Amino acid sequence: MKLRSALVLSLSLVAAACASSRTPVVELPGGVTPEEENVEITPPNAFERMLGMDDRPNVGPCPLMGVLYDSSRMVDFASADTQRYANIEYTAEMQGIRGLCRYVDDDPITMSIEVDMAFGRGPAAESSRQTYRYWVAVARRGRAPIEKAYFDVDVRWDRGEQVVTRTETIENIVIPRANAEISGENFEVLVGFELTPEQLQFNRDGRRFRIDAADRQGS
Repeated sequence: MKLRSALVLSLSLVAAACASSRTPVVELPGGVTPEEENVEITPPNAFERMLGMDDRPNVGPCPLMGVLYDSSRMVDFASADTQRYANIEYTAEMQGIRGLCRYVDDDPITMSIEVDMAFGRGPAAESSRQTYRYWVAVARRGRAPIEKAYFDVDVRWDRGEQVVTRTETIENIVIPRANAEISGENFEVLVGFELTPEQLQFNRDGRRFRIDAADRQGS
């Protein structure tokens, strides 16, 4: 699967999509006339589908979307052997993920996601600008990733600003299906920060620093 190339495409799809595999299905009251029951629904052709003129419902739920816990935070110290608040240069935290999906017949699953992030500038930071790297991975449920793509986000803080928030959008993730029987619930889309071994171990040890914590305690 060519996820890397698929992720950078931008397709405009008008889709009847679901936000997660737990989205409820609500049947509204009403019905159709006998005449309408006999009308044969003709699937849209390739050109109509390309223009987003396919309003048929998805044939299954969307893949699970989530943030990988061990990679959900990043704390960068000026000196790795001094893990104190005063020694923090930059932090990052993924705060949530949401998205839409679309697939009918035996089409691939097409998804777009939004990832909410918060970035902190610590006491030891020497610059008001920092570049962070994060990844988006597609996996079969409970298995190793099928494909993984990396993205950079450039963050700037204004004078006196310690924390900024951003929402990163990946507009087109394509997940092939072997046949029409394969549902989106067989897959999951995960996100996380690219970390050094030391940063990853810091998270796994359950340690945590938040730049705005001192402000909250003092207010």
